[in-house]
Amino acid sequence: MAAAFKKAGKAGQRQHRERAQPGFRKHLGLLEKKKDYKLRADDYHKKQNALRALRRKAQEKNPDEFYFKMTRVQLQDGVHVIKHQEEETTLEQQKLMKTQDLKYIEMKRVAEAKKIERLKSELHLLEAEGKQPNRHTFFFDTKQEVQRFDIATQLNTAPELVGRVYNRPTLETLQKATIQGATNPALLKKLARQRKNQYDLLRQRIERERKMFVIAQKLQVRKDLLDKTQKVKLKKETVNQPAIYKFQFKRKR
Repeated sequence: MAAAFKKAGKAGQRQHRERAQPGFRKHLGLLEKKKDYKLRADDYHKKQNALRALRRKAQEKNPDEFYFKMTRVQLQDGVHVIKHQEEETTLEQQKLMKTQDLKYIEMKRVAEAKKIERLKSELHLLEAEGKQPNRHTFFFDTKQEVQRFDIATQLNTAPELVGRVYNRPTLETLQKATIQGATNPALLKKLARQRKNQYDLLRQRIERERKMFVIAQKLQVRKDLLDKTQKVKLKKETVNQPAIYKFQFKRKR
C-alpha cells in the first residue's frame, strides 16, 4: 500500500530539467553539462599522466645506454627512419642460396608425391589425376564362350558386387559368413568413416604437393633472373602461377 502511494506521489512531481545556455551566451554554443566535463577532464588527466611518465622515463635513462639499432636509425622531421643496409652477399652467394632452397622444396615435393602414390595404392583409387583405369582381360577360345560369358560367374561372386574394385568377396565367403562386420552396422560406419578420413588426407596431400610445385617454379624464376639481365615481363606473379618473363636470346661462346 505504501509503495502505491509512493508511486502516485512521484507521478505528480515537477520535472527538473537541465539549465540551458542563457540567451546572452548563445554565441558560445551549447552549455557544457557535467557528463561532458567529466569526459573532457578524464581525457586531460590521461594525457597529463602519459606526459609525466615519459618525462620520468627520460630523466631516469642511463646516458651510457646503447642499442645496436641506434646506428641505423635517423631522426627526420621528428620521425625515426631506419637506414637500410646494403646486402653483404655476392651474386654467387645469392645463386647458391636460391639453388639450395629450390633443392629443398623439390625434395619435399617428391616425398609428398611418394606419399600420395602410397595412399592411392592403399585406397585402390583408379581414375584419379588422369591415371588409366585398370582392366581385367579374359581370354576365350571360341565365340560361343564369349557369348555365354558372365562376369559374375567368372569372378565367382554375387552380381551386386561386380562393380566393386576392392573388398569383393566370393560366393563361398558369403555363404560361410566370414566377413567381419557384415551384421554389425556400427563397425560398417566406423570403416566408412576411416575411409573418408583417408580420402580427405589424400586430397590435402595433393593440394600440398601442388603448392610446393608452384613454389619451386617461383624460386626457379627468381634464380633465372639473377643470371639474365635483358628481360621483358609478360605476366605478373599470382598465387597459383609464377611470373612469366621473356629473355633476350644470347649466343654462348
